[in-house]
Amino acid sequence: MRGLAKTGRESGYVELVDNERPEPASDEVLIEVDYAGLCGSDAGIYEFKPAFERMELPTIIGHEYTGRVVDVGDSVTRFDPGNRVVERPIRGCGECFQCQSGLENICQDIELTGIDRDGAYAGYTVAPEETLQIVPDDVEPRHAAVAEPTAVCTRAVIENSRVGAGDRVLVAGPGPIGLLTAQVARAQGGAVAVAGIGSDTGYRLPLAEDLGFETINVETADPDGFCETFTDGIGYDVVFDTTGHPSGLPMSVDGVRKGGQIVLVGQAGDTTVSTTQLVRAEVELQCSYSALFQDFDRAFKLMASGDVDHATFLDDRFSLLDAEAAFESFLGGETCKPVFDVSVLRD
Repeated sequence: MRGLAKTGRESGYVELVDNERPEPASDEVLIEVDYAGLCGSDAGIYEFKPAFERMELPTIIGHEYTGRVVDVGDSVTRFDPGNRVVERPIRGCGECFQCQSGLENICQDIELTGIDRDGAYAGYTVAPEETLQIVPDDVEPRHAAVAEPTAVCTRAVIENSRVGAGDRVLVAGPGPIGLLTAQVARAQGGAVAVAGIGSDTGYRLPLAEDLGFETINVETADPDGFCETFTDGIGYDVVFDTTGHPSGLPMSVDGVRKGGQIVLVGQAGDTTVSTTQLVRAEVELQCSYSALFQDFDRAFKLMASGDVDHATFLDDRFSLLDAEAAFESFLGGETCKPVFDVSVLRD
């Protein structure tokens, strides 16, 4: 079979490679991959940012995917050939305090699909039975490929934020996590605006508008004036920072109301804010990472109900046979959520 692998320790160097079709271990399932999404972390691997230097190369990348079970290991009991599945790609050790507490998403010895082991940009992949979930019949296959980032956002909004009916919400960053977070927050009753920068004006902010959100380009418009109008001068009840940029948290602090909440979803690295302003205003600072079984279950329900509009959100213009175009377009803000038809790697 063919797979798209990271092959060099610098920007670029993603190439199609020939691999043997994997064989499932006793507790694993063999999956024929149908569709797979391009994530910000995949783009980080493409650029080979420091967070990914631990990777052993070549490694087949990709962790947002859906496919059909074609074979199961001897000890597998919950899945049968023909089942449609998605994988929760962050795997806990099962032994540490966090895993024993039901928080395997923050395991002390975590393993990531497409980084620490071969991922889903391939004709076939294997995954442990315990990491898989059945795709409901009322969720389209292409949409199911984006269940993982949708689940990340259901966790951020439903589990880790205080968003409720009537709350004024700002989502900083119109990337894939930002626009999914905005949709989930709206489904919880929030009035949601999306903020971006100049590079987002060609594709991502217009996409946010197509999805029904008010938008602001913070580089050319007045963020304070927009906040004043949108929140009746009070400030945002909840701000989600999905930017992954050091400027995201300071902007969130400037916009959140006293007694409000900031939820950090993007990973910005080092940033600087004055804690005095946060303490004196009793602003809650909450972090949210990855997703658990219940978060995927909620994601599927929102997808099936239409509260999360994947038909508008997805971009199927790109092919894994010319993946560099997708990565460069993503990094340039010219697309938001490419979804690949992985069957081309089995032709």
